[in-house]
Amino acid sequence: MTTNVGLWIDHRQATIVTLTGGTEAIKQITSSMEKHVRFAEGDEPGGEDVRDRRFANHLKAYFQEVIEQIRGADAIFIFGPGEAKGELSKRLDSENLGGHVVRVETVDKLTERQIAAKVREHFQI
Repeated sequence: MTTNVGLWIDHRQATIVTLTGGTEAIKQITSSMEKHVRFAEGDEPGGEDVRDRRFANHLKAYFQEVIEQIRGADAIFIFGPGEAKGELSKRLDSENLGGHVVRVETVDKLTERQIAAKVREHFQI
């Protein structure tokens, strides 16, 4: 049985739509990262480097959680508004899952219903 996954992602949230044998499942993953983290000068020793490292580590854990949810997919369609979709695609390459990515597309913010419809349309279901 073929498993197709469509994934809308940005740095704060991922919506995963899994299509398997006529069934559809939707899962939300939230990164808990604010859009733009701002600190006043002197708030933190190490300043910007520490914040950048913390953000990178946070994204790594977030992307890993997403990858664990889509690991068994035969085909993966990734879309979203910003850089996260490309970053995730590169992570999938490093996890030897890049060959399962069938398309990466730039799309604005969508509702969960619109995301599911786009995934069904892409996989012609």
